[in-house]
Amino acid sequence: MKTTSNQKGFTLLEILLVVAAIAILAGIVILAINPNKQLGDTRNAQRRMDVNTILNGVYQYSLSNGTLPTTIAQNATCSLASTTNQICKTGGCGATATDLSALTLNEAFLTAIPSDPQSSTATATGYYIVKSVNNRVTVCAPGAEQSATISVTR
Repeated sequence: MKTTSNQKGFTLLEILLVVAAIAILAGIVILAINPNKQLGDTRNAQRRMDVNTILNGVYQYSLSNGTLPTTIAQNATCSLASTTNQICKTGGCGATATDLSALTLNEAFLTAIPSDPQSSTATATGYYIVKSVNNRVTVCAPGAEQSATISVTR
């Protein structure tokens, strides 16, 4: 007597081989895309926009009032070296940060002071601002990722 087996389907070994091949290809694609770099680039793009927004608000204020905000410290460089150069989120920062709340008063120049996507705190934005002896204003984002330098001077 002849028995015939008409079983259709895949063996366990065939399924495991296909799953392993898909996993290897997915790993290669994830490494090629490099999500950490992509997310860092996205946050740096946000920082560039925020720095420009703050600087535009400062100059709109100076055009309306004839002078720069008096709270901006005169300093040679915009960096983490001086904590008094960091912009605070709300008024009443005292001597620990730069108060730019005049820009958001009645939403005349900015609706809110932008803050860094990663290095901001409850009171500080993570952005720094200074002016030179010639009243050139620099706003920078020292928390930029991937060794990027984000700074705008006008």
